[in-house]
Amino acid sequence: MVVAIGNDHTGYELKLEIIKYLEKNNIEYKDFGCGKLKTSDYPIYAKAVGRAIQKKECDLGILICGTGIGVSIAANKMKGIRAALCHDCFSAEATREHNNANVLALGARVVGPGLAVKIVDTFLNSRFSEEERHKRRIQMLEEE
Repeated sequence: MVVAIGNDHTGYELKLEIIKYLEKNNIEYKDFGCGKLKTSDYPIYAKAVGRAIQKKECDLGILICGTGIGVSIAANKMKGIRAALCHDCFSAEATREHNNANVLALGARVVGPGLAVKIVDTFLNSRFSEEERHKRRIQMLEEE
């Protein structure tokens, strides 16, 4: 599994904590995020992560901004991207099982690093249920 990770300036510190988790667990990642704490525009990083998934360079993505809302909106405008804003482990598990979400959005101003790492762990280790009703609903989402 290869994980694409992206962030704006408000998500920089949380990204570093998540990268520690990824490295500790030998999970390959590609960093598409802002590398400094200067002001940056979140759509740039959301699109970079989305493109990496669309091109199959990465399997899943993690996006971080202040609330997680902006990056999730930006990512969800891209074909084939199903980004889910999660601030708890139940939602992270459910969105993988039911929605086959391929991008996790987090709010650095909403969740602390300890909870964020648990949410990431849950998201990465949960699988799509393959139930017909969920497949049907995802297909409906993909229709234009």
